Amino acid sequence: MILYRTSTGIVVRKDDRFHRLPHPDWDEILNREHTRDRLVDEVGALPGSAALPELLEHQLLPPVGRQEVWAAGVTYHRSRSARVAESRDAGGGSFYDRVYDAKRPEIFPKATPERVVGHLGEIRIRADSRWSVPEPELCLAINARSEIVGYTVGDDVSSRDIEGENPLYLPQAKFYDGACALGPGILLSAEPLPTTTPIELEIGRRGETIFRGDTTLDQMRRSAEELVEHLFRETSFPNGCILMTGTGVVPDDSFTLMSGDVVRITIPPIGTLENRVA
Repeated sequence: MILYRTSTGIVVRKDDRFHRLPHPDWDEILNREHTRDRLVDEVGALPGSAALPELLEHQLLPPVGRQEVWAAGVTYHRSRSARVAESRDAGGGSFYDRVYDAKRPEIFPKATPERVVGHLGEIRIRADSRWSVPEPELCLAINARSEIVGYTVGDDVSSRDIEGENPLYLPQAKFYDGACALGPGILLSAEPLPTTTPIELEIGRRGETIFRGDTTLDQMRRSAEELVEHLFRETSFPNGCILMTGTGVVPDDSFTLMSGDVVRITIPPIGTLENRVA
């Protein structure tokens, strides 16, 4: 079951049929108890359509209401290697090595709700960055009680040269307008995704694919539950939150995003998040 937030209301996809919910409160749905089971009962009494409404594709909003977006870093071996390499000249390479092996994960704020871009929205690269990349990530939808209620696709757009210059510049490299995309919807599931679940990244430029890569969830060193436990230790989220779990697909060092590029991130149970670079 997938929950979509659109400009005309909330839509649920169940068994390839689409149902419009009569109540529009996204935050309430995400945070109520047993929300998936209750939605199953609710949509059973609603009329459904077998075809994806056109407005669902073109009027999708980011799957956040008042949820903050946070992110975890250095959770995949590939991301550790990339972060060590980019920060070596600044003397910060060993920091990321130590975080990878440490008990405490790296967790940081990524976006406030109004800064999040949805499916088919425009992401941005910083004007003062020479080396920007998309980072495809599985994202956890977490309610106010620190329970994982679902999953969505995310793009943690990052300025690698700014972060590599000094680890203390991480917020400037990660937290700016248009640097976070989520969507297309939230897969509501009481069970974790299989560790064989792929995360696929494709980048297009002027109609041609210039990068394609993939990884699987079994390449993550830390579990989703571990990351959530650390995030909620001393921080409350009255409306729940979204947590990006890190990336294992990183374009090589010669690549940087350019205006007009199209980034497609696919996690098969959830769908494809597509964004154009402004």
